[in-house]
Amino acid sequence: MSVELSVVIATKDRVEYLERALETLALQRGAPTFEVIVVDNGSRDTTAQLVSEGALRAPFALRYEHLAQPNRAAARNVGIARAAGATIVFVDDDVALPPEFLAAHAAAHRAAASAAAVSGPILNVPGYDAHSKPSLANYSGAFFCTCNVSVPRAALLAAGAFDEGFNLYGWEDTELGLRLRRRGLRRVFAWDAFLYHIKPPRIETLEVVTRKTEERAQMAARLLRKDASLRTKLATGAYRANLWRSALLAPRWSLARYRALASDERAHPWLRGLARGQFLDGSYRTALLRALASQAS
Repeated sequence: MSVELSVVIATKDRVEYLERALETLALQRGAPTFEVIVVDNGSRDTTAQLVSEGALRAPFALRYEHLAQPNRAAARNVGIARAAGATIVFVDDDVALPPEFLAAHAAAHRAAASAAAVSGPILNVPGYDAHSKPSLANYSGAFFCTCNVSVPRAALLAAGAFDEGFNLYGWEDTELGLRLRRRGLRRVFAWDAFLYHIKPPRIETLEVVTRKTEERAQMAARLLRKDASLRTKLATGAYRANLWRSALLAPRWSLARYRALASDERAHPWLRGLARGQFLDGSYRTALLRALASQAS
């Protein structure tokens, strides 16, 4: 049987989330034939067992690939290489997909006049009991975000797939999107192709988000080295007005104080949230400038 869609999920040590994502894939309605490729990016939990057992009962072809060295770009490249479908749908492991999600992606591609990158709203929610519909606040101008995007496999291969030099958190999808755009791929935003991105507060701790923020800054410097266009500078925040704003509101000497206030359970939640935002903004700016200086030396 031919496969129209290949759903690629890169994952690492998040078996509980992956299990829920696979459950929502099993409930898809009106979707064309599809397969799911789970690329295990060096997990030490029971991800392999979950996929092996799930493949025996899933109403779709469920395949497991293993990549020992953690690298999200490389993991997704494995998924692209192994995919049998003409169109690849990328989603994260910590998502819940409404029953018409894949059908909406397929319909958007059929309606497109030419090859397109189809994306949909991403609703960040604290848990799996969310049932809200997307609103204008969920619109995104991002051309290519691997939490929720589908692209013809041929277009990905022609563009050279993901740059595996983006070996930390962030920007690998943006960089590939720039190359796809230059090759003439259109962008289609499909409101019906929405999903829920599960972000429990207990998981998104300040320590976790700080690490991601600093890694994202390092990868932003790599992106700027490859593409120093105004679009990229605006996306990464690497333009003078933004850097001055950040330096004024979150100078380096203030970051320790912001961090302490953000972690103070006695402080008002609004004040803690403000401090957290300023701390992360300053941390990103500091790491970005350090990475850019290192590249220049």
